[in-house]
Amino acid sequence: MADPHDTTHAADHGLGHVLPPKLLLGTFAALLALTALTVATGKMDLMGLDLAVAMIIATIKATLVAMIFMHLKWDRPFNGLVFLISILFVGLFLALAATDVGAYQGDINRYQAENPLATPGEAPGTEPAAVEHGGE
Repeated sequence: MADPHDTTHAADHGLGHVLPPKLLLGTFAALLALTALTVATGKMDLMGLDLAVAMIIATIKATLVAMIFMHLKWDRPFNGLVFLISILFVGLFLALAATDVGAYQGDINRYQAENPLATPGEAPGTEPAAVEHGGE
């Protein structure tokens, strides 16, 4: 049975936490800095690591929001474990999807070289769409 005198957030789901402004402003500043880093790295050539860097920055930002603004830091440890496992599964899914795309990149490049009029995403083996001219 829960101790009625326990005042931690895990035991009392009352009105919520009053967080110090220093923590909130620090988190806000970190999110702004990470957003600036995202913009800066978006303009750089990271030699194929663009997606990985963007995903790492986005994961850090999402974790900050979940831990501080959604009060996951002060919630039950099980909820933090569920959050961590979900992040790991999303990372695993994206990693597997990225390896699959890499496996077919040669086929995609060869098809585009052989069919210069083909639109991106067009299924191989289909005829390229005819270019229509207005007013004819």
